[in-house]
Amino acid sequence: MSFSQPGAFDLSSLAKPRPAAGGDAPAPDGAVYVIDVTEADFQRVVESSMRHLVVLSVWSPRSPQSVEFNEVLAQATSAYGGALQLAKVDADTNPGIAQALQVQAVPFVVGLVQGRPVPLFQGTVDASEVKRFFDELVRLAQQNGLTGRAQPSGGTTEAAPEEPEDDPRFAAADEAYARGDFDAAIAEYEALLAQSPADSEVAERLAATKLYARVSGADLQAARQAAADRPDDIDAQILVADLDVTGGHVEDAFLRLIDLVKRTAEDDRERVRQHLLELFSVVGVTDPRVAQARRTLAAALF
Repeated sequence: MSFSQPGAFDLSSLAKPRPAAGGDAPAPDGAVYVIDVTEADFQRVVESSMRHLVVLSVWSPRSPQSVEFNEVLAQATSAYGGALQLAKVDADTNPGIAQALQVQAVPFVVGLVQGRPVPLFQGTVDASEVKRFFDELVRLAQQNGLTGRAQPSGGTTEAAPEEPEDDPRFAAADEAYARGDFDAAIAEYEALLAQSPADSEVAERLAATKLYARVSGADLQAARQAAADRPDDIDAQILVADLDVTGGHVEDAFLRLIDLVKRTAEDDRERVRQHLLELFSVVGVTDPRVAQARRTLAAALF
């Protein structure tokens, strides 16, 4: 993600004002909705954002400012009774996550709504601003049908609904992904898809794993420069589109590839079209940005 200035981001274009609902529900006594995340379990946290709202805080022990801001975030989180969960990422020990999120400085805070990143803060803001943006993020999640609550991670709490059990079909792929073996994870998902071609969840997991494999280790600035220098280089344009999707710039990614569809023909055009369809699957077929891009793509093709 690129940032023009530190501080908070305006979410007004993403969520229409609504009466507060659920955001101020007090947490049970002693309930804690804060977890530490590593590269090994990051994918599971992303998947949990399909059930409840997650706020990622990327910090560093070398930055006292980011350590102190984590305390502000944690205190704010406790007021929502599990409507959102704070997931802390130490950028020093988990550089892969920081790179995937294109973190330029800490503290860096981003919301995850059904796997999609929503930029919140780069730098610190005061507690009242944190609450205002958390309120808006909860409203955004509710508008997207995301109303689940996280399970407390510690303290004395009332009984909480159990998280759905992991699908055993995905165990081998998840293990491969956790150890960074993308090829093995992709092979597992491809085998599952061959058995159940109509299984949309398998297709989405496969597409997402392929995406993370492609962007792993990529340098965003170098990729953008290469794409600017070689506008007709399909590989260069696809890489930037992939990075844009992982960074939350979904519309930019779609428009880049649709423009490339217009400028290519035959096999090249079909390759770009297929890649775009794969990104649609990653973002989610019900996402309104996908619906709009499908219409634009159809116009470009016909």
